[in-house]
Amino acid sequence: MRRPLLAALVVVIVVLAAATAVLVQKNQKASASFAESETRYGHAIDAIAEIQDSLNAIVVGDSSVTALSRRLDSEQHLTQSQSQAAMERISIINASIQRTKTLIAALEERLQKTGLRVASLTRMVNGLKKNVAAKEAMIAGLSGRVDSLQTTVAGLQTDVQAKQEQIVAKDQTIEDRRRELATVYYVVGTKKALETSGVVVAKGGLLGIGKTMALTGTYKDSLFTPMDTDQMQTVETPAAKVDQVQVLSAQASSSYELTMTGDKVQLRILDPVEFRKVRHLVIVTG
Repeated sequence: MRRPLLAALVVVIVVLAAATAVLVQKNQKASASFAESETRYGHAIDAIAEIQDSLNAIVVGDSSVTALSRRLDSEQHLTQSQSQAAMERISIINASIQRTKTLIAALEERLQKTGLRVASLTRMVNGLKKNVAAKEAMIAGLSGRVDSLQTTVAGLQTDVQAKQEQIVAKDQTIEDRRRELATVYYVVGTKKALETSGVVVAKGGLLGIGKTMALTGTYKDSLFTPMDTDQMQTVETPAAKVDQVQVLSAQASSSYELTMTGDKVQLRILDPVEFRKVRHLVIVTG
């Protein structure tokens, strides 16, 4: 009677011992799994904190973004250097956003591989995504604003250049007209030289006596020198005496004078407007 009972007790003890061992093993596994999950959770929280710091740095640590936005809204224009600086700054910020997106994607992949499913983590990751999306929208808006202003500036520069070219062309036209009105054409020479070249002709007289010199009225342009009377008012001659010089053309005598300059005779224009009413000046010397 005692032996069967003893055997039964032994069996019970063995079963209990086995069960205890199994429970201890499961408890150890559960503890290890919990510790591992806790570690993963901690790593996830650290990663989220790192990502959030990166996002905060984009705006909180970089006031130039807000300043740039305000400047674009208030000034309505950008210089070339401002435009370049703005685009460079936007490029740097956009690169930071892309790095943050990469960190979020890596975190999601790590959480998926580890099988860690915690509602609070999911909410935090979703919050990070929304924050990144908001930053991207802000940068896209700034980029579009800068592009728009660059287009506007380019258009204004084109308009300004076109107007400047018009002004230059108009000024050139005015200058050409002024020069045309102010220019006379002169020739200085002896009677023989001027007659040979066809500028003057001898008229009247008898047997070569008493002839007078007259203009032919038909001139070769190559014989005459142009002179802008707004810029120059003197014509030099080779004559050594005033009585050796005669103005044969019809300029008003009150509009000029013949004077000695050094040892040569010089024609000096006194009234350019009156003087240039006759376009060709013919001076006979000798």
